[in-house]
Amino acid sequence: MEDSTTALNKALKHNKRLKQLLKKHQHFHNMQDALIQLSEQASTVSELTLLYPAIHQILEAYLPSKNFYVVLLDEKNQQLELNYFIDEKDPIFVPLTDDDHFSHGLTGYVFKTGKTQLYNKKSMLNDHQLGKFKIKGSPCEHWLGIPIYKDEKIVGVMVTQSYYAEQSYTDTQVELVEIISLYLSTAIERVKQRESLEQEVKTRTSELTKANKALKIEIEQRKKALKQQQILFKISELATQSKNLDDFYFKIHKIIKSITYADNLYICLYDKNKNKLTFPYAVDSLEGNYADRYFAKGYTEYVISKSCTQLLNRRTASNLIKQGLIKRSEKNIKATSWVGAPLISEQGVIGIIACQSYDNTYTFKTHDADLITFVSQQIANVLQKHLTTAQLKQSHEQLEQRVTKKTQELQRSNHFLQLQIEERKKIEQQLYHDAHHDPLTGLANRSLFMSQLEQALNQHLRHPQPGFAVLFIDLDNFKEINDTFGHQVGDLFLIHIADSLNLCIREHDLLARLGGDEFVILLTHIYQKHEAQEVAERIIDSLSCPFNANDSIITSGASIGITCSHQNYQHTDEIMKDADTAMYQAKKTGRGRYEFYHAHNKEAKSQELAYLDLFHINDIYFKANAIIDNTNENHVACIIDRFWLHPTLGKIRFDQIEKYINKDYDYHQIEISLLPKINDFIQCKHAILINSSIKLITDNYFVNLITELKKLKISHQLCLLFNEIELRHINKDTRNNILKLKKQGIKIGLDDYAHTRCDLSILTQYQFDFILLSPLMCKKIIQDEGHQLQLQGILAVANLTQASVIAKGPSILNYQKSLKKYGISLYSSQYEYIHDKVKNINNIYTHTS
Repeated sequence: MEDSTTALNKALKHNKRLKQLLKKHQHFHNMQDALIQLSEQASTVSELTLLYPAIHQILEAYLPSKNFYVVLLDEKNQQLELNYFIDEKDPIFVPLTDDDHFSHGLTGYVFKTGKTQLYNKKSMLNDHQLGKFKIKGSPCEHWLGIPIYKDEKIVGVMVTQSYYAEQSYTDTQVELVEIISLYLSTAIERVKQRESLEQEVKTRTSELTKANKALKIEIEQRKKALKQQQILFKISELATQSKNLDDFYFKIHKIIKSITYADNLYICLYDKNKNKLTFPYAVDSLEGNYADRYFAKGYTEYVISKSCTQLLNRRTASNLIKQGLIKRSEKNIKATSWVGAPLISEQGVIGIIACQSYDNTYTFKTHDADLITFVSQQIANVLQKHLTTAQLKQSHEQLEQRVTKKTQELQRSNHFLQLQIEERKKIEQQLYHDAHHDPLTGLANRSLFMSQLEQALNQHLRHPQPGFAVLFIDLDNFKEINDTFGHQVGDLFLIHIADSLNLCIREHDLLARLGGDEFVILLTHIYQKHEAQEVAERIIDSLSCPFNANDSIITSGASIGITCSHQNYQHTDEIMKDADTAMYQAKKTGRGRYEFYHAHNKEAKSQELAYLDLFHINDIYFKANAIIDNTNENHVACIIDRFWLHPTLGKIRFDQIEKYINKDYDYHQIEISLLPKINDFIQCKHAILINSSIKLITDNYFVNLITELKKLKISHQLCLLFNEIELRHINKDTRNNILKLKKQGIKIGLDDYAHTRCDLSILTQYQFDFILLSPLMCKKIIQDEGHQLQLQGILAVANLTQASVIAKGPSILNYQKSLKKYGISLYSSQYEYIHDKVKNINNIYTHTS
């Protein structure tokens, strides 16, 4: 009986502990879910008025928060101002009844103390009586105020309150609100930036719309003016080329009709000696032939006497008749609009040209008068020419001869001058090129590179995005190449290196030779650090290929130092120095590799040596990421990553720790000894993929590898992933060992496939169970039609070999849907793997060996 009681007590204690763990797990889950929702809202909402209701909605899911408001500090007047408010009892205007309302209340008390304050009705009244604050608004049962911080400085307060005694706030709920407040200022700042950006886009769009409208109007006006100008040129040209007056009058009339109304037009000539008017050309819809007549007081005579263009209508004609300037009965005024311009030559007014309309068919305006005036000048010029034909002809011939002679002389001078200018330009271009380029490789030299780098730095200081990166490249063993094969072969090798490097960069990037075997690259318009990393990997892969010169096989490589732009850089010398430091670090850690510059490269070199002996196998951590089938959202496998928390360098990938640990450690034997730890880390029914070194399947390690694999409980689920680049260079024995793994029931996979090239032959050499596409290949599939065709070939081979094709990349739903459209349904998510039967998240996400 006593034993059963003891067992029951133990069970109750165990049950109580499980409930506590479950409650703690639920609390962590709520915090994670709330932060994820807050991050999503900060990334999607377009304005602050939408962010605060979203935050309120998040809080309502986890605690009583129907009454909620947010108060932020106004930097201009240094007062707390209400940004969002909703309350069951108080309307919106209650908190704004006086200036600086919040400073003396509970909200101001939280702001002054900078600490979370949780009150019930009784404790609130006690502190009020002590004078700590004033109670404002409707009294509540429970009140919770959380300070909002930005860069360790308090910028506001977030408050939720309850009017019901039973709706109190637990410690876990208070902690949840405090966690949300930590990220609230960041979320507000992101939304403010998005609001500012959208407003700027709207403003610029409006400006562009106005500019386009004004431009269209200007274009139309210019088209119209150009058309009129072309027509006027035709009239001018016709006046200089016409020989027959009748034909000239007819063509002039035709041109005028193409511009304005000219159905009724006549040309009148005035003989001053005979005081007589003649009409050599007339077209009229009412009048027949215009008969010659003596000078009188008509419209024509009025223009001749005034010697200027006249624009008349019925009203102005009636006034002229009343003044006696025109002699005509008002009943005989047939034209409703009339315009006439005098023909003026050296002898004075010799006639007019006039247009008229009847029955208000058209009303002539000022621009019509200007047109008729211009035409009258051309007609007068033609008449003047015909009056003195012989004289003008002789003068014209003489002038033409002089013009021809001068033109020929000018053409000869222009041709000679043009040749001199072109020759000088070529010399200047060659001098500039020689001053800014390396004579051996034709690449940019240090002077040009530093000039371009300075421009990139100045641009970055003004506009941080996009950024840039500098790659400092030093060839490995170049001195031995020169000493062994001679400087001539060394020069050929340098030219080959320059051509190879050019193939690894984009058109807008700059490649330069600093001197000797040192090269440097300026990568512009980059947004992520991995973009520079991808270029460095391409360079290392390209320069590892042998070079054949004069039947001599030369094998070299390169050590690359990389530094990326940031706001701390103020001078180009700092950038070059850091890139050079990173390059020497790459040489020091093995050559044929790249290193990014870190500040600790210089300050902590002595400390690193002290930490080499601190490595222990129990410091290796595991992390599992899920592989999801997007067709049904099921987990089909998981990928295990291993890493070491270095005392100074932080988190280091397992495949990179060899260069940091003491040389007495056998890195690959450590990797084999870690395999049984997977049993302690995760148990699931799915396939388990783990990145492995190709050296594990060489004869030195293969027997130990097989022994450890047989010990695994999950060996039938295990899949060893090998890098595509390593597989290309293995020997026959290593290839046979891979096939032996398959016979032992161990799955094999290809990792980071198609990162540099899409080689389908490697897929047919081995029976891969899984093929993991590189993130770069996945990105290009979405953007480029050529890579989409390559994917179809990959999927066809995978279908024949019964391999699963998995995409890798960011956890973005649209990104995954785009890949699914091209036939990839499996995706390596960034979210950690969660097994259905395991509830303790910490034990799954991160587990010490």
